[in-house]
Amino acid sequence: MEIKKELIKREIAGETVLIPVGKTVYDSNGLFMLNELGAFIWEHLPEADIAEDICRIVTDEYDVDLDTAKRDVEEFLQRLSSHGII
Repeated sequence: MEIKKELIKREIAGETVLIPVGKTVYDSNGLFMLNELGAFIWEHLPEADIAEDICRIVTDEYDVDLDTAKRDVEEFLQRLSSHGII
């Protein structure tokens, strides 16, 4: 999937955050906090063409059924999309 904004992932005080850089700093209202699954998905976005690719990666890594993975992945992708990140 294409990431449209310039963001870098960092671990700060035990938390995973996406930090806007470049022109994205002017378009964003701060940092984006990620939970464990969100950070995992973020790392795999560039290699995934569609949401189903990410769901497969999630079910391979975590002990979760496909329906739960779909629900979680779709929610995360929707949040990224609503912020214009993907």
